[in-house]
Amino acid sequence: MRRSALTLTVAAATGLLLAGCGSSSTPAASPATSSTAVSDSPALSGTVNVFAAASLQEAFTTLGRQFEAAHPGTKVVFNFGPSSGLATQITAGAPADVFASASTKNMDQVVKAAAATSPTNFASNVMEIAVPATNPAGVTGLFDLAKPAVKVALCQVAVPCGATAAKVFKNAKLTVTPVTQEIDVKAVLAKVTLGEVDAGVVYVTDVRAAGAKVKGIQIPANVNASTVYPIATLTKAPNKATAAAFTDDVLSADGVSILAADGFAKP
Repeated sequence: MRRSALTLTVAAATGLLLAGCGSSSTPAASPATSSTAVSDSPALSGTVNVFAAASLQEAFTTLGRQFEAAHPGTKVVFNFGPSSGLATQITAGAPADVFASASTKNMDQVVKAAAATSPTNFASNVMEIAVPATNPAGVTGLFDLAKPAVKVALCQVAVPCGATAAKVFKNAKLTVTPVTQEIDVKAVLAKVTLGEVDAGVVYVTDVRAAGAKVKGIQIPANVNASTVYPIATLTKAPNKATAAAFTDDVLSADGVSILAADGFAKP
């Protein structure tokens, strides 16, 4: 009887030991399961609609091409225009994925409407005078713009480039009466390149983009004004994953480098 009881005790202990070993092997398999789940995440695809300030056209076009090359199956479609108008379109329900504004004021409008959250400032810009390449009016500086004989084009005051130009004139205690007020900075630049005006106040990046078509005249730093550019993936973005990836690209080191090459500064 004693021998039988001892045999049963040993067998029971052995069974418990084997069971313990079996249960400890189960968690060890979980890291492999987790790794498989990560590797199976879907690739980016589809169209991403980016609403961006007109002054971003050159830099964002480059970024869009690079994004499409890095993510086959994606397409970046841009809607460039005045930030104020783009903000109105977005709050009215336009199908947009990303908004890049030339003003925090217009981004705030979109955030207030719950169309975006947590925008990030990614660039800044300053103003410069653009004149036709031959400079027929002989403009040499900011105060020439106040002369009645000099035809000046400005952006509308509701547009960031117009509001920023108004700050310049306020800083310089200068009154400038434009012959035309355009919907965005590219429209002002077009008036200059076509020779329809003697000068226009635009962003330094736009003077650079125009190349030999215009001549840039710097505005003194002590009276110049700047604007900050925020970007956000929109809350109702139809293609949110691809939109977020494009936003990340703009904020990346490569995005900063492309913007800097076009004359944008850090915010």
